[in-house]
Amino acid sequence: MSNFITQYMIETLISSKTRIKLLLKFFLNSKNTAYLRGLEDEFGESSNAIRLELNRFEKSGFLKSFAQGNKKVFTVNTQHPLFSELNKIILKMVGLEYVIDYILQRIGDIDKVYLVGKLSMGQKTDIIDLVIVGDNLNKSFLIEQIEKAEKKISKKVRYVNYTVNEFNLSKIKEPGMHPLLLWSKA
Repeated sequence: MSNFITQYMIETLISSKTRIKLLLKFFLNSKNTAYLRGLEDEFGESSNAIRLELNRFEKSGFLKSFAQGNKKVFTVNTQHPLFSELNKIILKMVGLEYVIDYILQRIGDIDKVYLVGKLSMGQKTDIIDLVIVGDNLNKSFLIEQIEKAEKKISKKVRYVNYTVNEFNLSKIKEPGMHPLLLWSKA
């Protein structure tokens, strides 16, 4: 099933666009945090609609909150019994499931694959940014696999490759961004 069909099914089941954006924000990358005004700017929506959905998610136990200065900051509750299932649905919705399936096939000695950029922050985008850590990658085959994945998910995939010796997590961490480990050999 293509991610377009999956996304259409999700949007049919969940009529609130704000709720879908919040699911993407928090259930794609469990390290994401946000507060009401920040979400208002990011989503371009009224704070009332966002507040209503945040309160519903928190009341149901999907989100937790904590005070940071005068802000109420929200984060996903990874202990919720449905967290892993919702995470899988969101990965499928944005096409990451297909990207991993296509890219990890016989391209070399991969150690880790991270999602970075807008999508790792739970923002809707047509570009999937990956950091591939591995040695002796078959880059022509990798490009071929990326092209197949792009056709299947209707998104572009960009990647950066670090060898295992070159890689340091601090190289891909930017303020406010949380690289999401998608796959690891170990």
